[in-house]
Amino acid sequence: MDSGTIWLALACVLVIEGLLPFFSPAGWRRMFEQILRLSDGQIRFFGLGSILAGLLAIAFLL
Repeated sequence: MDSGTIWLALACVLVIEGLLPFFSPAGWRRMFEQILRLSDGQIRFFGLGSILAGLLAIAFLL
């Protein structure tokens, strides 16, 4: 894997992250208002779940 692949993956993440605020700014705002109400432990749990899902996806793709 070269640095071009990493930059391409990062670019894809940015595109995916930008879809919701572009197509539904009000929904994006409501989602963030709900996230702000979560406790630190809940946010960490979702972060850990995302990390594990990403690592699992990488393991299957390699």
